[in-house]
Formats: sequence, C-alpha cells, structure tokens
Amino acid sequence: VQLQASGGGLVQAGGSLRLSCAVSGASVTVVGWYRQAPGKERESVALMTGGGIISYADAVKGRFTISRDIIKRMVYLQMNSLNPEDTAIYYCKVRYRGGDYWGQGTLVTVSS
Repeated sequence: VQLQASGGGLVQAGGSLRLSCAVSGASVTVVGWYRQAPGKERESVALMTGGGIISYADAVKGRFTISRDIIKRMVYLQMNSLNPEDTAIYYCKVRYRGGDYWGQGTLVTVSS
C-alpha cells in the first residue's frame, strides 16, 4: 500500500489550497487527513468512514472539506479561509484490512 500526498505550498492568510492523496494497493473507504505543526503532536483534521460519515476537528469546521473518489482511489482535502494556525505538515491515511497506512506528508505554510 502506498499513499502519495500533494498540493501543499505557501499561501496567504484567507487563501485556499486543495490537498490530494493518491492511493495504490488499497481501497479508499476509511480515510483521513491529519496534521502536525512544529513542536506539536499529530492531530486529526478530517475523517471519513466507509459509510461516508464525516467528522472534522473543531478548528477546521466550516473551512475544510474531505472527499474521496473511490474509483480513482483519491482522497482530497479542500482547505478554505486558511490562517497561520493551519501551518503544518498534512498527512493522509487509509485504513485497510485492519492496518493504517500513511502518506509522506505535504507541507502547508500560511503567511499572515
């Protein structure tokens, strides 16, 4: 199983980015995005269950949207109204056959 995240970059506060995660070797049913800011622990940002139930961290509710394309095996994170507190490395994860698989991370930097 391999995951390749992309779409990170430098954006000004108030801007938007769309992260993508290409998955090979696994289905994209139970998926999630996480982030780790400098000096902080990794935290959950957005999760989607196999049945499509979605949950978001309070800090991103109303600004971030997780989605998936089961046929293409892609997971997305649309991020709007970004602020400097969103600066972090973002990781995608899939749960497949009892195991958790992570992408390599993509850096998002939001300037004020």
